[in-house]
Amino acid sequence: MFVRRSAVALVAATMLTAQLARSLSAQDAVHRTAQQDFRVVTVTEGLTGPWGMSFLPDGDLLVTEKGGTLRLVRGGKLQTAPIVGVPAVRASGQGGLLDVIPHPQFASNKFIYLSFSKPNADGTQGTTAIVRAKFENDRLTDVKEIFEAKMWSAGRGHYGSRMAFDKDGFLFITLGDRQVPPQGDLEKHPSQDLTTHHGKVVRLKDDGSVPADNPFVNTPGALPEIWSYGHRSVQGIAVHPTTNALWTNEHGPQGGDELNLDQAGKNYGWPVIGFGVNYGSGAAIHSGTTRRGMEQPVNVWVPSIGISTLVIYTGDKYPGWKGNFFVGGMVGQRVVRLTMDGDKVTNVENFLQGMGRVRALRQSPDGYLYVMLEEAGKIVRLEPVKRS
Repeated sequence: MFVRRSAVALVAATMLTAQLARSLSAQDAVHRTAQQDFRVVTVTEGLTGPWGMSFLPDGDLLVTEKGGTLRLVRGGKLQTAPIVGVPAVRASGQGGLLDVIPHPQFASNKFIYLSFSKPNADGTQGTTAIVRAKFENDRLTDVKEIFEAKMWSAGRGHYGSRMAFDKDGFLFITLGDRQVPPQGDLEKHPSQDLTTHHGKVVRLKDDGSVPADNPFVNTPGALPEIWSYGHRSVQGIAVHPTTNALWTNEHGPQGGDELNLDQAGKNYGWPVIGFGVNYGSGAAIHSGTTRRGMEQPVNVWVPSIGISTLVIYTGDKYPGWKGNFFVGGMVGQRVVRLTMDGDKVTNVENFLQGMGRVRALRQSPDGYLYVMLEEAGKIVRLEPVKRS
């Protein structure tokens, strides 16, 4: 017994040493890509279940942890005490405290927005909700719920929850299909139903009210918040800095992750069309990959990379990357750089492969790319290296 335990301990120690060596190697190594070389520098660690992050204008970084805590990274240091005032969350499965973004005029109004899985009275069901709050003196005040999705379910997945503001000050929110099975008459799936929020992107004013020019405002029976529909699990959202166009990416099932140019009133097909199959069995889900009146993705990943987050790079720290799209891969454990020509993908490059599940990406106010590694509980920065 002693020999066996000693052997197990030796194996464990060896694995830990190898892991530390890989970590140190990754930290020191120069990563070479087609347009840019960089080092991976740890900004902060010790996070538990990190999901979302956003920078404030002064460089402070807000980070959500799925368990229900909002954290602050200031001057590169994770502050010990969580931020108080966060609403109660249904922290189970894929749910919890999810995305966080500041108002475009945060410097003057101090508003931030949090998305989360909201529990019902006894915690047996949940839906996606959004609160707006003032963030001052490192605490939340004036917390007000501005949106509650009509997609209550006992299920614990596909909440969506990514948020973005466009140049006109409208707030876009992604909402998942809540894992309603794609069975039977696919055209009657909730993602195809305009009377629910399942599988939708919604568009609101900054106070949660509905813009008068939303595409379904005058459609009888349709929820007026809806911007687009036919989505499965949208995990990334970004507004193009030049065109103001909305872009999203979403999980397919087993295969078929998508990048979409997300336009008003358009149907993105789930589950009627797509490029994936049922988990495990590989059985067909969709009626095909195309259908009149349903949009085609701009890019598809088969097999899936467990796509997450979306950033359109606008800074000058990595000159060769300006205007490129960046998405994260969770199952695929990578960052993907997409070179674009308008709404066409002209090149795809993968990097940071094998470092862990990439849950979120953000560009800092000073132009660096930050990467959230979920399982490691840390955030890293890509430090550019000049080529000799």
